[in-house]
This record gives sequence, C-alpha cells and structure tokens, in this order.
Amino acid sequence: MLVLARRVGEEIVINGNVRITVLQTRGGQVRLGITAPPTVPVLRSEVLDRRPQSSGKPLILSDGDQSRSNDAPILAGVIAIAR
Repeated sequence: MLVLARRVGEEIVINGNVRITVLQTRGGQVRLGITAPPTVPVLRSEVLDRRPQSSGKPLILSDGDQSRSNDAPILAGVIAIAR
C-alpha cells in the first residue's frame, strides 16, 4: 500500500488517466473528486462488496454500447461529487 499526504487542491494521478483531487477536509472526513474515463469503474468499497459475485453483468459495457449496468446511478453520484 502506498501512503501519501495531500493538501486541499492537490492531486494523485493513477495510470496517467485517473485523477484523484482532495476537495475538502473537515474533522475526520475528506472529500475527494475523481476524474476517470467512462470505461473505468469507480466505486466505493462497500458498494463493490455488496455486488453479487456471480451476476455476470459487466459494470461498464463495451465502448460501442452506451447503456450501463445497474451501477450507473452509483457511478453518476460519484461523478457528481467530483464536480
């Protein structure tokens, strides 16, 4: 595990195309903004843990198909927080 210290406004870049920005700190909470391509699933671990392991449904469908799985509202919420 890599452990980093960041201040508000500073970013971490993963794989050159995923940016995690520290938006706000308050008490024991940190607000993060995540910018990632639509093909990269971004989920909180507790949401990922609730997903059925054998659902057979992809989180994100192929680039040619604009529809999304049932996780689209969750992903939209994460993106909204990042804005």
